[in-house]
Amino acid sequence: MKSTANLLGALTIALTDRIRGSTQKLLERAGESSAAIVVIGYVPGISVELLRQVLGLSHPGTVRLIDRLSDDHYVERRKAKDGRAVALHLTTAGTGLRAGLMDSRIEILENAVEFLRSDEREMLGHLLSKILVTLPETEMDKHHICRLCLTTACPDCPIRGNAI
Repeated sequence: MKSTANLLGALTIALTDRIRGSTQKLLERAGESSAAIVVIGYVPGISVELLRQVLGLSHPGTVRLIDRLSDDHYVERRKAKDGRAVALHLTTAGTGLRAGLMDSRIEILENAVEFLRSDEREMLGHLLSKILVTLPETEMDKHHICRLCLTTACPDCPIRGNAI
């Protein structure tokens, strides 16, 4: 059991490092910048507060992140429908960057399992779903876990959230 858990930990770190390296190369920014771009693309018009919750950042940290992404011309602030909040939207450049981030991430993950037979990939997917469904402790955790996901790849997502 410890061996399996340890191997899972090593795999998690290896894939996370590869994805982080790839996103930093595309975005030239670290931290939650790529996740912010992906989430804003999922929910055009999302508020800073809701984005903050999904990313697990402080309000000032999220505002600084949006400032940087806005300065880089990836995100723009618009008035929200109620006029009191700010609605975040991707620019054309941000939409293109988001597509590149999503393509790069999924390519890294596909490469990691490409040597498995089809039935092994199917079994791995089943096992991963069984594990993932147990991880979220709150509704927002579901969005936090899937903040970089290519949602179209998982039509039967085991942890689909409804908070955003």
